[in-house]
Amino acid sequence: MREPRDYLIFPLDVPTRTEAEQLVRRLAGHVGLFKVGLELFIRSGPELIRWIQAESDAGIFLDLKLHDIPMTVARAMEAIAALEVDMTTVHCGESARMLQAAVKAAGGKTRVLGVTVLTSVAAEDLRRSGFAPELAQSVDALVQRRAAAAREAGCSGVICSGWEAAAIKRRLGKDFLAVTPGIRPAWETVGPDDQRRVMTPAEAVRNGADYIVIGRPIRDAADPAQAARQVAAEIAAGQS
Repeated sequence: MREPRDYLIFPLDVPTRTEAEQLVRRLAGHVGLFKVGLELFIRSGPELIRWIQAESDAGIFLDLKLHDIPMTVARAMEAIAALEVDMTTVHCGESARMLQAAVKAAGGKTRVLGVTVLTSVAAEDLRRSGFAPELAQSVDALVQRRAAAAREAGCSGVICSGWEAAAIKRRLGKDFLAVTPGIRPAWETVGPDDQRRVMTPAEAVRNGADYIVIGRPIRDAADPAQAARQVAAEIAAGQS
């Protein structure tokens, strides 16, 4: 059985390399992967990725959410794979060819995850964007359709909310990864947030999540390492 910490992805959602390095040093040994997103990667680039690899045995999730024509995505993916990161993301979007190009360019070195529907998006957002009624009325329906497209294109898994993970596992198989943001520990006081489709770590694991992404409750804690251990305890409860 996987250790509880192996499920935990910590996003380095800070603006500077110095802040990112401080968090890596504090949390090394307490999380399964560090996530480097678009802002930090633009500011700090591949050098930060190499530093994390040297500093910690945790994996790296490079979350750039690629979305472009297939050739451009393929070239970007070749560069990502050369960094030897564990996982990266591509928007499912409109084109199966884009997803296929990403998977082929990754060459099995980096797992490609399809972004289904961002956890900040709700049904009213889909309606305003002009989606067909059968999809706009149900975020889950759109997530399931895009997850199936990602599986068919050869992706290793998808980014989805914990609410959709169970159905994705039932439909697409246990080996198809479900990586779930929008996770909030049971002990966290609810406050302003841009996530809408949220659940606790234990709930997400019970629903089939292979990895959970938790940032602010750990980053903003007085003791981030202790907060990560608390989250791991909740994950262990979900495993039992």
